[in-house]
Amino acid sequence: MAHSLSAKKRVRQNLKRNARNRARKEVLKGQIKAFTTAITAGDAKKAAAELTKVVQKLDRTAAKNTIHKNTAARKRSRLTRKLNALKTGAGTKAATA
Repeated sequence: MAHSLSAKKRVRQNLKRNARNRARKEVLKGQIKAFTTAITAGDAKKAAAELTKVVQKLDRTAAKNTIHKNTAARKRSRLTRKLNALKTGAGTKAATA
């Protein structure tokens, strides 16, 4: 247990930041899930719209240091590759075969 005032304040700050970061990550997971459901449904237009939302949320979350900027870039790249594979149609057929 923290004894000094500064340590007690640090505990309070950490609790608030932890809750804030968790909320941001949960929203991000929901956005990614909406994108993946659009991908699995085969709806390229809806997936493209969801991708723009996901990219915005990823960049904003990375800018606020909730996730690392390279993690955001990696996720953005992988999701974009999924969308491109859906658009070309070759990626999904090759992956299932």
